[in-house]
Amino acid sequence: MAGIASTQAAAAGRGEVTEQMRAVARDEGVAVERVAAGLAAGTVVIPANPAHRRLKPVGIGAGLKVKVNVNLGRSHTTSCLTEEVGKVEVALRYGADAVMDLSTGPDIDDVRAAVLDACPVPLGTVPVYQAAEAVTEIADLPEDAFLDVIRRQAEQGVDFMTIHAGVLRAHVPHVKGRLTGIVSRGGALMARWMERNDRENPYFARFDEVLEIAARHDVTLSLGDGLRPGCLHDASDAAQFAELDTLGRLAARCREAGVQVMIEGPGHVPADQIAMNVRRQKEACGGAPFYVLGPIVTDLAPGYDHITGAIGATMAAIAGADFLCYVTPKEHLGLPGLDDVRTGLIAFRIAAHAADVARGLPGARDRDDEMARARFGFDWDRQFALAMDPDRAREYHDLTLPDPQYRTSRFCSMCGPRFCPMRLTRELAEAAPSESKPV
Repeated sequence: MAGIASTQAAAAGRGEVTEQMRAVARDEGVAVERVAAGLAAGTVVIPANPAHRRLKPVGIGAGLKVKVNVNLGRSHTTSCLTEEVGKVEVALRYGADAVMDLSTGPDIDDVRAAVLDACPVPLGTVPVYQAAEAVTEIADLPEDAFLDVIRRQAEQGVDFMTIHAGVLRAHVPHVKGRLTGIVSRGGALMARWMERNDRENPYFARFDEVLEIAARHDVTLSLGDGLRPGCLHDASDAAQFAELDTLGRLAARCREAGVQVMIEGPGHVPADQIAMNVRRQKEACGGAPFYVLGPIVTDLAPGYDHITGAIGATMAAIAGADFLCYVTPKEHLGLPGLDDVRTGLIAFRIAAHAADVARGLPGARDRDDEMARARFGFDWDRQFALAMDPDRAREYHDLTLPDPQYRTSRFCSMCGPRFCPMRLTRELAEAAPSESKPV
C-alpha cells in the first residue's frame, strides 16, 4: 500500500524507533521499546500527521497514562473563528491531551487551519460533517465526496479522524426499540444516506480507499460509534454491539494495512454495565485503544453532565479505557463556551488521573502525596501550584481570606484559627517528647 512506510505502526512493525516514539517514552517515563511494542501490536497509537507542524506527540493506549480530549467547533447558530481559537488556548492552558474540531457551517477549512496553527497537540475531526455541508440533503452526496473530504483534511494536517464505517444497513433496524434512536450526528447522517440511496455505507464499502489515505498521511482512524446509546434505556443493545463487532473486523484490517486505529465507545451507560462494555470492546477489537464518550451514568442532570460523565469516565478508565472525551456542563443543552470548556476539561482530567492512580501506574500518586505534604505544612502557594486548576484554587482561597497575610496562616475559612484539625495535630506532634517516658 502506498505511503505505508510513513506510519508509526508500520515503523514499529519493522523494528524502527521514531522521534515520536522517543518523545512519548520520555513523557510517559517508560522505555521506548515498550511504546514501539504497543504500536506494533495495535494497543498503542501516536496520532501524528507529518503535515501538522509543531506537533507534540502524544501516546494513547495500554500501559500509558489515560488521556483527555476536548471537543470544540463552531455551529450554524453559534460561535466564530476567534472564539474557537480561544477555546483551543483554554484547552491547552488547562491540560488537554488532544482536541477535536467538530465545526459545521461555512468556511470549515479556514476554521481548521486556524485551529491547527494554534494547536500543538493532536487534532481530530469528523469528516462527514464537512462532507454534508456541500449538499442540502445528505442523500444527494456522491460517494466520492466522502473520500475527498478525508483526503483534503489529511493533507491539511489532521492527526486522527472519526470515521463512521461500522454503521451498516443491516444494523439500522435494531434502533427501532430505542427511546432516543440514533444520537450520533455522523451515525444519523450515514443511516439516512443508506436508506435514501438503498446502498451500503460508503466508508465501509470503500474502506480500502480510506486505509490508503490514512496510510499515506499517517492519520489515526478513530472508528466511530454511530449507534452509541443516547440514554440508559438504550445501552448495551443489539444495535450498539452489532456495530462494535463490525468495528473489530475493521480494526483488524487497519492493523494489516499498518494504519493506526482506536475505537470509540458509548455513550450513556448505567454504571453497572461500564466495565462489561470496556471488556467487550477490548475483546472484539484486539486490544485497540478505547476512546469513550463519557460514559454518562444518569440522564437526569442537564447542566451537570460534566459530573455524570466524569463518574462514568473514571469507571471506564479503571476498567481499561485509554482516552476520555470530555463532557461539558452544556451537554444536551447548547454549544459550550470558554468556561464550559475549562470546567469539562478539569472534570475529565480528574477522572483520568484518578484512574491512573487506581490502575497503579508508576509515579501516578506522587503529585497527590506532594499535595498532602503541602496541605499539612500549610504551604498555600505550593497547593495552588500542584492543583489541576491553580487559578480556581487560588480564587476560592482568596475569596474569603484575601489579605496576603493569610498565605502563611495555619488555617482556612472552613475551620478558622481555632479548629483546624491539621494545625491541632501538628501542634500535638511538636509538643510531644521525642521519646516516651516510663510510667
